Amino acid sequence: MAATVYAAAASSSMAGTTAALIPSANRTTRCSALPYLPPRLPSHSFRSSIKQVSEPRRFSLHQIRASSEDTSSVDPSELFTDLKEKWDAVENKSTVLLYGGGAIVAVWLSSIVVGAINSVPLLPKIMELVGLGYTGWFVYRYLLFKSSRKELATDIDALKKKIAGTE
Repeated sequence: MAATVYAAAASSSMAGTTAALIPSANRTTRCSALPYLPPRLPSHSFRSSIKQVSEPRRFSLHQIRASSEDTSSVDPSELFTDLKEKWDAVENKSTVLLYGGGAIVAVWLSSIVVGAINSVPLLPKIMELVGLGYTGWFVYRYLLFKSSRKELATDIDALKKKIAGTE
């Protein structure tokens, strides 16, 4: 079969390109868009390269301090009982579920809008420039001078009080 294909290719005017397109039996073909990766090294060569680093230097780079205090342990059953108590204390469960579902839908829709804006060729760069401009203005207006930083701090405190309802 291969001989007839090569014979037909030799008789045509594009013999060189057709013969180059037909793979031979001894050549392996790769039909992948991935780049060629070298074969993995055996694990014993990796261990020997680790041994070449001197022991004191290796331990000085990665010093870990052990502590007998158990400050960050959280009991899962205690966590679930606290969550259950807080959920039972909520009066309008349907409102909480509605707000939670609305928040999930809002995040989903915003990701769709950002993806659509990102697909327009020039718009992401314009939005980036707008963001950089606004950041520069904010730094100049509120962070550069001491008096404006104090003004920002009082505005944030007033907003906290307004949200908390203590104002």
